[in-house]
Amino acid sequence: MLRLTWVQPEDLLGHELRQARLDGREPSAIEARWAAAGGPNAPERAGASAHGASRYLRLLAEDLLDELADLPSRFGEDEPTDLARIKAACPDWPAARSATAPGPLALEAAWLGRAIGCLLGKPVEKLPLDGIRALAGAAGNWPLDGYFTARGVPADLLAAHPWNRRSAATSLAENIDGMPQDDDLDYPLLNLLLLQRHGRDFTTDDVARLWLEELPPGRTFTAERLAHRNLLAGIEPPHTGRHRNPFREWIGALIRADMHGWSNPGDPAAAAEQAHRDAVLTHTANGVYAAMFTAAVIATAATGTHDVHACLRAGRAVVPARSRLATALDHAVRLAGATRDFDEVVDELHARYAPAHHWVHALPNAALTAAALTHADGDFTGSVCRAVSGGWDTDSNGATAGSVAGLLAGSPAALPDRWRAPLKNRLATTVADFDGTGFDTLAQLTHLEATRS
Repeated sequence: MLRLTWVQPEDLLGHELRQARLDGREPSAIEARWAAAGGPNAPERAGASAHGASRYLRLLAEDLLDELADLPSRFGEDEPTDLARIKAACPDWPAARSATAPGPLALEAAWLGRAIGCLLGKPVEKLPLDGIRALAGAAGNWPLDGYFTARGVPADLLAAHPWNRRSAATSLAENIDGMPQDDDLDYPLLNLLLLQRHGRDFTTDDVARLWLEELPPGRTFTAERLAHRNLLAGIEPPHTGRHRNPFREWIGALIRADMHGWSNPGDPAAAAEQAHRDAVLTHTANGVYAAMFTAAVIATAATGTHDVHACLRAGRAVVPARSRLATALDHAVRLAGATRDFDEVVDELHARYAPAHHWVHALPNAALTAAALTHADGDFTGSVCRAVSGGWDTDSNGATAGSVAGLLAGSPAALPDRWRAPLKNRLATTVADFDGTGFDTLAQLTHLEATRS
């Protein structure tokens, strides 16, 4: 039986109960009704529970999802989604400015960096932190310094911590043959198409139409899959980001942000505004801020004149000052700057966020990525390895850290050959005509958009 993930109401309800607590609503009464009816908890790591619910439970879950959406939040004033209110909540919102666009070589390094970091994290996505450390250590690759491998890893350890089922065949060191398909690369390609068709003044409706035309629903997950469902049900943006969508503060909008930074060099405000128009199709509040933060960091890095710490400060300036994401970023950067051993940084972040947050939530993942970039001082290998070694959404965090650090490196030649060579300048994707395209070609196309008036 086909049981589609990330859309079953009986599974969404458990995620929404957790999200309600995180965003300042009190769901106890609704939670008690769900438990009394025999409703299941949300799957911890998978996208759907193993068995379907009764028709009664499914209808109850739909009703309770709507009731939860109506509960008031004590964070409402501090965590708006409307752009004007976001700007008002950012006392250091950056002034509009511009800079010379990065050259094709710098953009190629950014594309490669994104792919390398993603590829590094793919085989250990969904694994717990102790499993990642054990697998790398058994292969003599800890602290992490290269792609994961099964060579030399005991069979009992592989059985206890199996590689990501969909990724091991293409992302372990012994199997890599070009960059395999991944949504962390598909979304920058979609946004390249978006800019080619609509320019930097695109609307959220333009994003929605592009997705309906070019993005297979089966290649979407969490908030993106629910936005697809909502669009097909006749729900219009930005309501697509909230309606029965407990994943609206997860990482999906963040992984779409790179192109908005690349196309606005030196202008973190414009990059953040562009990321906002994209993000609100699927996300709200901190899920949107995470995308804006990432776009502003990358826009600042694109000038080639700032170190990683200045880039992170520019990103922080577009995050509402009293939001949970602002607190998480400030803590992570401060912790990484004051702690010599990055494993200790990771352990503290996990102690702080893992009990309450899903492993795909934007808060812990954005905090970890900021900590990795800070601790590595922007060094490419150090950045991607720290981001992936910290667990949670490993391929997405590696991709974002690699994009920033690759752009700062300024040239593919500045990235170690052991990272670049297995990619063979070839990218697999489900997006339009980009399958098999080289990173050098993508850099040229991105440069055209970054320099378009």
